[in-house]
Amino acid sequence: MNNAEFRAGVREWLDSHDLAPGNDHAFDAQVAQLSRVRRALFDAGWMRYGWPEKVGGLGGPTVLRAILGEEVATRNLAEPGIYSMIEVLAPTMISYARPDLAAELVPRLLNGDEQWCQGFSEPGSGSDLASLSTRATPAGNTWIINGQKVWTSLAQFAQRCVLLTRTGPGHEGITAFFVDMDSPGITVRPLRTMHGVDEFAEVFFDDVEVPADRMLGRPGDGWRLAMDLLPHERSTCFWHRIAYLYATLDKAVQQADPSDDLDLGAAYLAVHTVRCRSYATQQRLADGGRLGPETSVDKVLLATAEQQLFDTYRELSPGSVEWSDPVLRSEFLYSRAATIYGGTAEIQRNIIARRLLDLGKGDSG
Repeated sequence: MNNAEFRAGVREWLDSHDLAPGNDHAFDAQVAQLSRVRRALFDAGWMRYGWPEKVGGLGGPTVLRAILGEEVATRNLAEPGIYSMIEVLAPTMISYARPDLAAELVPRLLNGDEQWCQGFSEPGSGSDLASLSTRATPAGNTWIINGQKVWTSLAQFAQRCVLLTRTGPGHEGITAFFVDMDSPGITVRPLRTMHGVDEFAEVFFDDVEVPADRMLGRPGDGWRLAMDLLPHERSTCFWHRIAYLYATLDKAVQQADPSDDLDLGAAYLAVHTVRCRSYATQQRLADGGRLGPETSVDKVLLATAEQQLFDTYRELSPGSVEWSDPVLRSEFLYSRAATIYGGTAEIQRNIIARRLLDLGKGDSG
């Protein structure tokens, strides 16, 4: 089926099936709702489109996944940030895991049976991912992992983790593993953010044994895996988030009066700009193109749009963030981190300057 037929089918199905979340806004309720939505969409076949048959998919272009996520986000059926993690972790498994392992476990992520997490950031590395220090040491048919990760989304709910470790010096000394989170030696401590949600966690690895066949790729492939994974965060994942921002903008318009047109226009322009940019990224991905440093532009535009939209919403609805609307308050506070998570705005602008505009390589004068 073509894109229009797929969207029409998804909308018709969603109109006739009640997947609306309840009134419990706690994070564990959001995770449970995510599993519920994935299970229903998988059983109906919609979640399987755009994924290869070798992992339980029904084939078709990857843009079908973007369309499905857009419909889920605009209807507020699942929190878009955690819903779209599938677009980061499943492609990584398909590309780097043993085929039999991917065939066994990717369907469990697609159908909501499992949640996975991504163990990249560390307390001492931040946006400098290459400086990570969590170490994996070979021991026969296993590897022994010691270290700490932080800002690990869904770690307390996850059954598996895509984990970056150090096995040698430099970029060539980074190796990735697919780790079972119930392995002895793993301790997870949730972190409460300023918007009152335990979305992140710090994860400790103390002599954790991981089978050698759980390595993703080969020794030293971890940096390449990370560079392949990060652009996916900024493609389909961003498309889902942008759809949610548009739905939020619609709510703001409904509450506004004519005197607010200028502020709303600026917010609309910011959201529309990042959508146009993200659409170009989606087209490049659909055409088989490789995503690279240009997705840093997407990241900067999304952070700008998100903060401007929720700043505007706060101005249009005085007191709602502070007193009367806990959902809006949570979203407003979360938007403050948009220029930090996934690589800070400063890091993204540096990538744009150096790798896209070829600036900063000459003499300093």
